[in-house]
Amino acid sequence: MNSSEKVRVGIIGCGGIANGKHLPALHALKNVEIVAFCDLIIERAEKAKAKYGTPDATVCVDYKELLADKTIDVVHVLTPNRAHSFITVDALEAGKHVMCEKPMAINSAEAKKMIDAAKRTGKKLTIGYQNRQRPDSLYMKQEALNGTFGEIYYAKAIAIRRRAVPNWGVFLNEYEQGGGPLIDIGTHALDLTLWMMDNYKPKYCLGSTFHKLNKNRNDGNIWGDWDPEQYTAEDSAFGLIVMENGATINLESSWALNYADPREAKTTVCGTLAGADMEDGLRINGIRNGRQYILKPDLGTGAVDYYEGDGGDDPGFREARQWIDAVVNDTEPCVKPEEAYTVTRILEGIYESAKTGTIYTF
Repeated sequence: MNSSEKVRVGIIGCGGIANGKHLPALHALKNVEIVAFCDLIIERAEKAKAKYGTPDATVCVDYKELLADKTIDVVHVLTPNRAHSFITVDALEAGKHVMCEKPMAINSAEAKKMIDAAKRTGKKLTIGYQNRQRPDSLYMKQEALNGTFGEIYYAKAIAIRRRAVPNWGVFLNEYEQGGGPLIDIGTHALDLTLWMMDNYKPKYCLGSTFHKLNKNRNDGNIWGDWDPEQYTAEDSAFGLIVMENGATINLESSWALNYADPREAKTTVCGTLAGADMEDGLRINGIRNGRQYILKPDLGTGAVDYYEGDGGDDPGFREARQWIDAVVNDTEPCVKPEEAYTVTRILEGIYESAKTGTIYTF
């Protein structure tokens, strides 16, 4: 599209992730207008319009009404996970470029429909893995591209919360979300890990999911007590993934786990030449001149995910800017749908393995 034109964006789903990430980031971009808001709760759409929309922005509860507006260029799908696939497919078919919030879909079959629709329509599709845009992630990725690590053959994808169960919306509802912490935050850690390895060919996986703490009450949750009757998703999940070339990944995820050192959306990689982790800031380790070394690059304030400022180093702002630039300049977005599809396939494999008690082969 013409770089002098404003990119007209419609928002489907005006809940927490819309207000916490997408809307502030899009609103800060000078070449973007947010012109339509859709939510099943009309008051949420109206509130979002009042804060972020153009004066003549439309509000609706039926997403198909928003898609019928031919002047909209881009749609952000920010609904519960179960709705990601069919809304994204409809939006692509309506001629819109789509940013869909993570995870891509509740299973690989639904994710494949999204990829097929993007190819069929020629429209761009990306998934909201903003942790790639953190300064530590970008630095580590550049080292991987430079060949610093050599062949990465072992990695850890870590998304461990001690007691941070999201007790609002439909997060606890396994049916609506497709799962719990594995599909919610484990997906970020796995995406980061595969991206660093540049390896999207899984061979098999073994998984375990646990429902050990989700029926507890008065359990020290940082957001207050959850309702055990509503909490149908797992409280923790773990996976071992072996890739076609033999590379192996350990995936750890939890919303509630008796673990004293929580960490979220982190990756550790071990290669033939060097390794890196995000345990204490970003650390790169290796051997130089016959001696072990650990390098800790100074990433400044950018090492903090979210901080007070103009948003320049905020990963959500970086994600939005990169995505809109890809639309305007007809370039590839940072997160390719095929990469997100592989993440979904692996998560699905871990859940299936946990259910059957057997190895899941891709």
